[in-house]
Amino acid sequence: MRKPMMAGNWKMNNTVAEAVVLTQELSNRYTDAWADRADVVICPPFVDLKPAKTVLEFDKTRIAIGAQDVYWEPKGAFTGEISVPMIKEIGCTYCIVGHSERRELFGETNEDVNRKAKALIAGGLAPIVCVGESLAVRDEGTTNEYVCAQVRAAFAGIDATDAKVCVVAYEPIWAIGTGRTATPEQAEAVCAAIRATLAELYGADVSEAMRVLYGGSMNPGNVEGLMAQPNIDGGLVGGASLDATSFAELVKACL
Repeated sequence: MRKPMMAGNWKMNNTVAEAVVLTQELSNRYTDAWADRADVVICPPFVDLKPAKTVLEFDKTRIAIGAQDVYWEPKGAFTGEISVPMIKEIGCTYCIVGHSERRELFGETNEDVNRKAKALIAGGLAPIVCVGESLAVRDEGTTNEYVCAQVRAAFAGIDATDAKVCVVAYEPIWAIGTGRTATPEQAEAVCAAIRATLAELYGADVSEAMRVLYGGSMNPGNVEGLMAQPNIDGGLVGGASLDATSFAELVKACL
């Protein structure tokens, strides 16, 4: 059985002071069942990573920290970028790569996502690889082909042993921050296609061990229907992760 995961992507929200408060509120709601039965991850902005990690360490709360992005070079003249060694030293164990906002707003390509995933694996961190289609692609009826091509590109040159530590997050772009959510059946169909693609790349054993998350306006009102699907192993959550009560409800749905 795959261990469920609930990951909160805070995006560009929360000053250091606000991040400390939110992390403390999450820590106050934490129970050992969270860590025993699910992997819980928060992904604050870069400036909030160390303060959030400090709160969790002080409280001995087993919530993992992840970054929202990373650059593939270990150091150098790359003004404004953050390296794998930097986020690893802070205590990150996960990192999001290929989020649709990175792809759409900042021109990140499939090749960039692949380089970042490889750099994270080499550094001992687990990538959360995001894939997903626009409304135009869905209306064309080519969602599975488009998304699975993203999966193949992201995992190019990554062997089965390394792939097993990776997480894939399916996030239909048309459902991110819009309040629209893919139906459980729509989300399951794409997540099943993703798992089938992973099976083509690595075999059934590896694909069955890898977690596929759903991202796209997941909230306490729809989480149970999504989590009931056989190929959805948790969520990559945006807005609902900015409220401790809402995020705690999502975690409970994984237990």
